[in-house]
Amino acid sequence: MGRTSDAKEKILTAAHSLIEQRGYSALGVAEICKTAGVPKGSFYYFFESKEALALAVIDEHWAAEQRGWSRILGSDAEPLERLRQLFEATEASQRAGQESCGAISGCLFGNLSLEMSNQTEAIRERLQEIFEAQAEMVAGVISEARERGEVNVPDTRAAAQSVVAQLEGQVLFAKLYNNASALGTLWVNCLALLGARMPAQV
Repeated sequence: MGRTSDAKEKILTAAHSLIEQRGYSALGVAEICKTAGVPKGSFYYFFESKEALALAVIDEHWAAEQRGWSRILGSDAEPLERLRQLFEATEASQRAGQESCGAISGCLFGNLSLEMSNQTEAIRERLQEIFEAQAEMVAGVISEARERGEVNVPDTRAAAQSVVAQLEGQVLFAKLYNNASALGTLWVNCLALLGARMPAQV
């Protein structure tokens, strides 16, 4: 049981890395298995198709990212401070990726949205669900900030979608220019988007 489980994890890890580096469409099952160091037959033991593997990679990545978002956005810090910490964590993650690989990989979900949204309905729907979940998490924090009179937005859900879109867009620019400095403006722009005052510098 341990060996089969280990083989599945190797395939998922290899696919995640290859999709981040090169995208989904250009990959073949043989290359994924070669990178994972497992026989090609192992692939079809665990996954009925390359699309099924991509969905598993997406789910695994979101499970990890969701834990991070929940930890930050569900903390005891003040609402706007939680949002700031989310942006800082995003920037730190992209910088770490650049240092280890030499290039900013961007957001797996954003990259796949651009590449796959018109090709496979199952992946498109899964990505929609993830972005909606992200917006829901951010909306809860914005609602708290609005109740405290710290932001001025008529629709917290629409504002949350704009915040997530801004986050995705800046990560996309960071990937395009291979320069994480673009992420440094996220917080100031978010405050402006939410009609919030810039907190005094301590």
